[in-house]
Amino acid sequence: MKKQLGTASAAGIAALVVAATVVPAHAVTYGTPTISLSAGYLSGSVNGVGDQTVDVTVAQSGADVSALTVSASASSKASVAGTGDVTVTGTGSVRRLAVTAHGRGYTNLTIKVAGLGGKTATKTLSYAASAAVQDPAEARYFSGASDSSAAVDVGGGYTVVADDENNVLRLYDRSRSDAPVRTWDFSSQLGVTKEVDIEGATRIGNTVYWTGSLGNNKDGEYKAPRNTVFTTTVSGSGSATQLAYGRSYKHLREDLVAWDQAHGNHYGFAAGTAAGQAPKQIDGFNVEGLEFAPGSTTTAYVGFRAPLAPAVPGGKALLVPVTNFDKVLSNGSAAAIGAPVELDLGGLSVRDIRKNAQDQYLILAGSWAADDNSDPYALYQWDGVAGHAPVKRADLPTTDPGGWEAIVEVPDLSVPGARVQLVTDSGSADLYGDGIEAKDLTHPEFKKSRAAWFTLN
Repeated sequence: MKKQLGTASAAGIAALVVAATVVPAHAVTYGTPTISLSAGYLSGSVNGVGDQTVDVTVAQSGADVSALTVSASASSKASVAGTGDVTVTGTGSVRRLAVTAHGRGYTNLTIKVAGLGGKTATKTLSYAASAAVQDPAEARYFSGASDSSAAVDVGGGYTVVADDENNVLRLYDRSRSDAPVRTWDFSSQLGVTKEVDIEGATRIGNTVYWTGSLGNNKDGEYKAPRNTVFTTTVSGSGSATQLAYGRSYKHLREDLVAWDQAHGNHYGFAAGTAAGQAPKQIDGFNVEGLEFAPGSTTTAYVGFRAPLAPAVPGGKALLVPVTNFDKVLSNGSAAAIGAPVELDLGGLSVRDIRKNAQDQYLILAGSWAADDNSDPYALYQWDGVAGHAPVKRADLPTTDPGGWEAIVEVPDLSVPGARVQLVTDSGSADLYGDGIEAKDLTHPEFKKSRAAWFTLN
């Protein structure tokens, strides 16, 4: 009997052990995936090289992020870009999304994250594609604004770009199509609420000088903010660049008019600034260039888009030297004007003027009238000396949207194959085929200016 009980007891214990070790498995619970985009609006270009991208951040509770997949699941207009034109790279929580455009226009792309347990989530990316341009490999797009008007190199492959529709200065990586790295708006320091209409800039040491157009607005009305020149101080370089506000001067227009009146109204500055006079006329008054004279940190050339000299077709481009430009900004001295310089640019006027450390100048020449690509543009080399003739180095293409407006920096012009980067003012361009000028687009992400590299002859 004892032996039988021992056997039964052993069997019971074995059964309990088995029961204890065989536990029903509980199903893993996965949450609904999450997805976010670094930008809800993205601009690209047909045949674009290095177009701007968007970061996609994904997660799912209960799942390793590497198990999640991201793709485009729908497109509202596949002729612009379809689902197969969306590329997503990376396996971590942040993926990189790029779009290859096939046609000009707009489309809404549905971006989907697929998680474990059959669960998904989506976000909509609004995408706009501009038309193909010449030499797309040489083109980059600076987004966030379309009316680029002046640019200053800050080293490390970066540039600060001004816009003539607002007072924001934007820092861009010159090698990429992208949004600005950072921005500055000195409107409050300048005491203005409207645009200064920044049109020219130059750098001496760590001081950048910026000038407004000094002219009336397009309706011929005097607007005080446009009569502004100011400085910023640069610290750091490249992506670490910072700007600090310096000083401003708001009487250069009056100084120039008074000087011309004292010299027999030779250039018609008083008439060009009169009420009702539009600035962009052959006899108007509009400044678009600023650069210091050779070897000087005191005398600056003020370059005029209008008037021509004389104010007739085929007239010469006008530079007026302010011989105490540093003092004008540092202590508010009235501008002292030197002997004007007239340059034969083939009937074109100054749209920008820049020099390098060797005092080699490039002049971006364009029509006094055109805000777009409807008239010729050219690059001229000059030595900065009055009486010396500039030499044409390149005719610029005018088949693509935007008017050439700014020289980023001047290379060594004595080196064969020297390359220069220019920036367009694309504010008047219909970038996406909807009849809307770029400056009037609702979303700043769709506004952009084109930067392009050119090899000089």
